[in-house]
Amino acid sequence: MKQTQNVFLDVIFKNVTRGFAFFVFLLLAAITISLLYGSRESIVGNGFAFLWTNDWDPVRNNYGALVPIFGTLITSLIALAIAVPVSFGIAMFLTELSPVWLRRPLGTAIEMLAAIPSIIYGMWGLFVFVPIFQRYVQPNAISFFEGVPILEQVFAGPPFGIGVFTAGLILSIMVIPFITAVMRDVFELVPPLLKESAYGLGSTTWEVTWKVVLPFTKNGVIGGIMLGLGRALGETMAVTFVIGNAFNLPNSIFAPSNSIASALANEFNEAGGMQKAALLELGLILFLITTVVLAISKLLLLRLSKSEGTKT
Repeated sequence: MKQTQNVFLDVIFKNVTRGFAFFVFLLLAAITISLLYGSRESIVGNGFAFLWTNDWDPVRNNYGALVPIFGTLITSLIALAIAVPVSFGIAMFLTELSPVWLRRPLGTAIEMLAAIPSIIYGMWGLFVFVPIFQRYVQPNAISFFEGVPILEQVFAGPPFGIGVFTAGLILSIMVIPFITAVMRDVFELVPPLLKESAYGLGSTTWEVTWKVVLPFTKNGVIGGIMLGLGRALGETMAVTFVIGNAFNLPNSIFAPSNSIASALANEFNEAGGMQKAALLELGLILFLITTVVLAISKLLLLRLSKSEGTKT
């Protein structure tokens, strides 16, 4: 009797957990269907040209997603370019170089950065960082690169303080705690015997990290980077404060522009009709971009796993 009851409970537990797992797929399907249904007017009216049209005119009902898509991608790439090496350095210091007494308070400080609401980052960026950037950083950068081919155009423009680079920099500060936490955790999983053997052969700390720790933890490191990228792609309030919210393709990284998330935050509350459908289509595009990024990361991880042990 007791054994039968245990089998019955086991079957219930198995089906309940299976239901929870399939609930994730149902939730994703519901989000996709609702976005498709809400944006159907824009999809039919604008077609595929919506993706590469540089127009956003609610008065004439002309809408294009090129500026928000470009702004989302470029700010996220800037954020990763800054955050990944900084996060790697912090994680390396915490696991290999930091004194024992400093590891806990420093790790706690990094975790506190992750707990700060995004609107606080946006307000700090707008009222503290932007004036400093406008007065000192941008003018000096523009003067320094003046006359340098290509870079002169990249760092051109009037020093507004706000813009694509400012948004990317604020995003990098926001994603550093997430990437650092993952890197630190996976670095700590490396067996001490492997590192001690490398040190015993005369390797430096950098050689141990590059040739032992990173190969052993590459899947976790890439997962942490993808986590940071996902956070950067969907960030709303912090970007809204500092990107400039201009539906213009930026001619330099200092120019104001827009992102998908900031466009939704600024206009969705007052939108209706075709404009609301276009905004929902922007949300659908952001959803698809995130899905594609996650799929690419999974394929990369599978490729790395298959190549393990094949190099000599």
